[in-house]
Amino acid sequence: MVTSDQRRRQLAREKYERQQKRRAEARKKSRQRAAVIGAVVAVVIATLVGLIVGGVFDKDKKDQAADPSANPSASASEPAPKQSPSPEMAIDQKAKYTFALKTSAGDINFTMDAAKTPQTVNSFKSLADKGYFNNTKCHRLTAGGIFVLQCGDPEGTGRGGPGYNIPDENLDSLGKANEQGQVVYPAGTVAMANTGQPGSGGSQFFLVYKDSPLAPSYTPFGKIDAAGLKVLEEIAKAGTVDGGQDGAPKTEVKIEKGTVTQN
Repeated sequence: MVTSDQRRRQLAREKYERQQKRRAEARKKSRQRAAVIGAVVAVVIATLVGLIVGGVFDKDKKDQAADPSANPSASASEPAPKQSPSPEMAIDQKAKYTFALKTSAGDINFTMDAAKTPQTVNSFKSLADKGYFNNTKCHRLTAGGIFVLQCGDPEGTGRGGPGYNIPDENLDSLGKANEQGQVVYPAGTVAMANTGQPGSGGSQFFLVYKDSPLAPSYTPFGKIDAAGLKVLEEIAKAGTVDGGQDGAPKTEVKIEKGTVTQN
């Protein structure tokens, strides 16, 4: 027979065991809740990282074409440069000018018609007179889809500019766009690079060494002479540094001096 004292001890033991069981279950639930919260946080973080890396929060990158190599553009994601006033008109708008580039790979000269692109020619004359292009590198060569050498960035990164923009000019000079919305920029053409937005040209320009289909969004303002085109073609033959279709040219092209003179 169980005595009253033994019964009390038994009840106390059972109560203690129930308390321990409830505490163990509470700890288990707490750990489960923490694990669920941790998993949710991890998913949210991973999603945010994926969106940022994918460019969802970068409006400028969304505005670019799916294939960035298909656009001879300055970087669209760069911070806005310090603004400078655009130069006052100081050229003869009826004249023609020659932009002479003395480069480490050979001389490249091209003519500019101020009657067709007065704002562009005036800006390049103003910049060249200040030595803006001296000792700068042509930072980009493309060899797939479009065929251009891009220059005019004093930083050599594709992000530099004069601090002001030039309005688009002469965009209808290459004819009517095809069904893909493109026109051919013929070999020997010199045109303005931009961010892909209207009126966003600065100092960067591209030299076309082989016919290239592009949207008519890049001001064509120059024509390379025969000797300069041969130099350009030799630069293109060497390809890019990494052998890809879009990158720094393997043959370094440093503009030692850039001058603009009236013909």
